Amino acid sequence: QVQVVESGGGLVQAGGSLRLSCATSGRTLSIYAMDWFRQAPGKEREFVARIIWSSGSTYYADSVKGRFTISRDNAKNTVYLQMNSLKPNDTAVYYCNSSPNTGGNYWGQGTQVTVSS
Repeated sequence: QVQVVESGGGLVQAGGSLRLSCATSGRTLSIYAMDWFRQAPGKEREFVARIIWSSGSTYYADSVKGRFTISRDNAKNTVYLQMNSLKPNDTAVYYCNSSPNTGGNYWGQGTQVTVSS
């Protein structure tokens, strides 16, 4: 089975930056894509960013485009989310999802990001 672990969350002031990491381990797999989602209090989980592993192609929600950057470390099977110009409405639990080529989804436990005014 696959383990997915997020880290790097914390509390920052508006305008600040954080970099989240998502490390995968366990049974070997071929990654098709890795995604970041987030869930704010009282709201449904929403898509943030996706990276296609083979090509490096990236996709972003409009709300974060130009501020967030998703990237990967192929050797470590790790994905990052660089978050700049953070806003209070970026406050959420951020979840990483790994999608193997064989199908299915593997979710991490989430990491809390809190942005103060």
